[in-house]
Amino acid sequence: MKLHATNTQQYQTVTAYGDNSVELNAQRFEYSLIVLPEVAPIPWPVEQFEQLNSEHFEQIAATLPDVVILGTGKKQRFVHPKLIKALTSQHKGVECMDNQAACRTYNILMAEGRKVALALIMEAR
Repeated sequence: MKLHATNTQQYQTVTAYGDNSVELNAQRFEYSLIVLPEVAPIPWPVEQFEQLNSEHFEQIAATLPDVVILGTGKKQRFVHPKLIKALTSQHKGVECMDNQAACRTYNILMAEGRKVALALIMEAR
């Protein structure tokens, strides 16, 4: 799905997404990544939801977001609270949703000026 352009072009903005890809400022990515508004996308070594461990969330916590949107792939799934302890111990919110909803939510929060991190799992085909 293509999304409309906004006045947030100086930030990492989701401009399109599909089942196994995302476009950030019209650049296509087909691997899991962490997206922050003011930083280049960071590769994230997760190929499947079941691979998630606490170290993956420690990597996100190191970016110091206020809220984390976790795109869990094609369907919404929820992580065990012990995995996200690095974030919840800092009183950071973690919301789980499918990738398409995660992309839309990230754009809204980013446009509001929130310090949001989008962590997307692009499942191996």
